Amino acid sequence: MGSSWYAERPPGAAPARQVACVWVRRNGAGSAYGQLVVPDGCVDLVRSAAGLEVVGPDRAPRTVPVPGGAELAGVRFRPGAAGLLLGAMPVRELCDLQVPLAEVVGAGAAERLAERLAEQDRESGGERGGEWGAGVCGPAQVAAVLDAFVASRVPGWEPDRAVERAVALLGRPVGARLPDLAAELGLSERQLRRRVTDAVGYGPKTLHAVLRFRRAMAWARSGAGGGVAGGEGAEVPELAEVAVRAGYADQAHLTREVRRWSGLSPTVLLGRTAPRRGPTGRAARPGQAPPGVS
Repeated sequence: MGSSWYAERPPGAAPARQVACVWVRRNGAGSAYGQLVVPDGCVDLVRSAAGLEVVGPDRAPRTVPVPGGAELAGVRFRPGAAGLLLGAMPVRELCDLQVPLAEVVGAGAAERLAERLAEQDRESGGERGGEWGAGVCGPAQVAAVLDAFVASRVPGWEPDRAVERAVALLGRPVGARLPDLAAELGLSERQLRRRVTDAVGYGPKTLHAVLRFRRAMAWARSGAGGGVAGGEGAEVPELAEVAVRAGYADQAHLTREVRRWSGLSPTVLLGRTAPRRGPTGRAARPGQAPPGVS
């Protein structure tokens, strides 16, 4: 895997309906680098050298430093599902912020989780290996403890089904008009806007744009849908094809939106050309991929 790597897997204990993945990252003894972080509507529970923190949804691209020797582990909540961790706290209060876990769940719960992690550290004794692959130690075990912590918060928590449905509908390539979406969910437009903003951090229109951007980039990287041959023989979709499939008016519309959410052109973000300047690091949340634009 090298000195710097990233891995993720589905949650083992926490509900997959609310949790997108459990992830780990190690920078080994490598050099520090900057990682581009782009909006995705997700909230992460993270343990790093700084301690236990909650990373709120981003509203603009940013670059975060990843120091040499860094080890991180986290749980990523799906858009609109962070209430499982935050309780009644509106997600909009965490936009563009990274705050101590104690500020979200209270000092007692945060201290108990920290004690469990300290206990795990003592029990593991730095052992390596396991399901994440050779050379993996602490972060994988930390991720399992975080996974179990999130699962422990399920009893007594009730998801907002209207928000779940709204997120699903807003994630489609074809956008929904707010009046039509509100009517389908049995809400007023004002209620819909408030509940989505409280649960996701973004209003419906912004959430649709973010989800469309993420989906387009995923399709462009996957090689799905044909296209031209890539450097290793893989089919790379033409950006015009990706734009139409993702629901953009045309390739120029796609380019404008990619620049809005990443600060880069689509070809640079996808690694098809080298950036002339600027930060390195894949477009991802903290800990979400090896260094290098891809």
